[in-house]
Amino acid sequence: MRKLLGGALIVLMSVTANTAQGQVSRGDRYTGAPWATRSPVLAQHGMAATEQPLATQIAIDILKKGGSAVDAAIAANAAIGLMQPVLNGIGGDCFAIIYDPKTHKLYGYNGSGRSPMGRNLAKLKREIAGAYKRAGLPAENHIPPVGSLPVTVPGTVDTWFALHDKFGKLPIKDDLAPAIAYANNGFPVTELISAYWKGNMAAFAKDKGLIEESENARHTYLIPDANGGHTPAQGEIFHNPDLAHTLSLIAEGGRDEFYKGQIAHTVDAYFKRIGGDLRYADFAAHHGEWVTPLSVNYRGYDVYELPPNGQGAAVLQMLQILKAYDLKKMGAGSADALTAMLEAKRLAFEDLARWYADPKFAKIPIKGLLSNDYADERRKLIHLDHANPDIGPGDPRLFDGDTIYLTTADKDGMMVSLIQSNYRGMGSGLVADHLGFMFQDRGELYSLNPKSPNVYAPGKRPFHTIIPGFVMKDGQPFMSFGLMGGDMQPQGHVQVLTDIIDFGMNIQEAGDAARWRHYGNAEPTGEASQGIGTVEMESGFSPDVKAELAKRGYKIVPGTGAFGGYQAIMWDPVHKVYWGASEMRKDGEAAGY
Repeated sequence: MRKLLGGALIVLMSVTANTAQGQVSRGDRYTGAPWATRSPVLAQHGMAATEQPLATQIAIDILKKGGSAVDAAIAANAAIGLMQPVLNGIGGDCFAIIYDPKTHKLYGYNGSGRSPMGRNLAKLKREIAGAYKRAGLPAENHIPPVGSLPVTVPGTVDTWFALHDKFGKLPIKDDLAPAIAYANNGFPVTELISAYWKGNMAAFAKDKGLIEESENARHTYLIPDANGGHTPAQGEIFHNPDLAHTLSLIAEGGRDEFYKGQIAHTVDAYFKRIGGDLRYADFAAHHGEWVTPLSVNYRGYDVYELPPNGQGAAVLQMLQILKAYDLKKMGAGSADALTAMLEAKRLAFEDLARWYADPKFAKIPIKGLLSNDYADERRKLIHLDHANPDIGPGDPRLFDGDTIYLTTADKDGMMVSLIQSNYRGMGSGLVADHLGFMFQDRGELYSLNPKSPNVYAPGKRPFHTIIPGFVMKDGQPFMSFGLMGGDMQPQGHVQVLTDIIDFGMNIQEAGDAARWRHYGNAEPTGEASQGIGTVEMESGFSPDVKAELAKRGYKIVPGTGAFGGYQAIMWDPVHKVYWGASEMRKDGEAAGY
């Protein structure tokens, strides 16, 4: 069964400490939780939290120049697409939630792209069979993770301009200028990204039979040497002049340069040359959409997520189930609290596999899925003394009636929650001639089952994993947050929220706390449930708790490092101060001024 990964997890890696350090481990903290990596970052005028320190600095510079939180988010996103191409880039999709202090409202944007209009389900199935045959691989009833078949229209550039038109203050040229400069002049590659980079390129080489053309990717992402090129090591300087040129075209020509201009024509010619189905008409027809975020109230906090085709509603379903349990009394990391959360996750993800899809193509009973009555019904299947082996999807129609992460905040109170990805690792392995970015492989997430709401169709958006989060409290913004990593995202959102709301952790401690990740549910791509499934747990959980969970029927295994990447900004309305936090498992930082 395929886990819905994402980010750089096309190759699972175990990232370990330098064994040369012998028995030396962490030092002691004078204040705060002893296991936390640092205290939260505090600032009054603006804040940015990203998983790339240079991108965080870029965002702060944009804020200091008078840019809005949206300007800062665009600038940081463009830089991260350059500096962390193993995770995201303008070949991928983008979602955002923005709090506007002028209207006191949240605005959501769905920037996901669609499948080629010239390819129907029957043609796709023939092409899948042909791709596996040419690669000399056994046929699979699943869209390959690389090559042209999983490529959908990239929505990121559209998202930038939609957000900028509504909330930007600086010219888009100013927002893109730092990324362009770093692409031309070079930047040092960070530790984790260097490891991901090497693993991704090795995976492309292994799957080269499924990729129609690989030379462009090698030209773009390898540093030339006598052996044909190598991925950048930690601290090595990397340049991407092709991407600098592409971003310059966008800065000068605007959104339409990407979707209707020279870039779109280059993409069209490239896919025709390699035999892919994406065309100029698909780019020209692309449009994202403003959407109304969904919400539930969890212990006095209004938690917001975006509706399907994304998986954000699964977060809200889990919280609806969990709010009947006294997690605080159970205790953070206790067997009872973890059992309640694991079973809530399993229930929500069975519904996710059954119901979540592009709402333009399927009727999603979202009111029923998020209703209190449906949560009460699903909760009956939870038994805290053992894992329930008979969990499947429910029927929310009976309760219906009418679905990389970075965050910024500015001096006016605007807060942006933005997530962006190529999906599985670097993406499809395909780079159009001299454009400097890789196309996403998001289309791997369609189902091939005609009865599924998520079945492939021309011009349809696939089920999506990337979800930005936002929390309001008493009508005021409380926290902009996210945690990337495929199907880890809803699980991670709930763990962070319960750590803060139920267990009283601060915004940094909630990110540093040990995490679990469950997999084995049915998936929206058509794979069947694997029963109780498997639970990966980080080393920070008590061995006694792990043993008790195993006794209750869970398969407990050590963590592989696939626990997501968290960033957050919290607003203190009393002292008018932003609190920032950044993921200690990544290379980034939070900063303010």
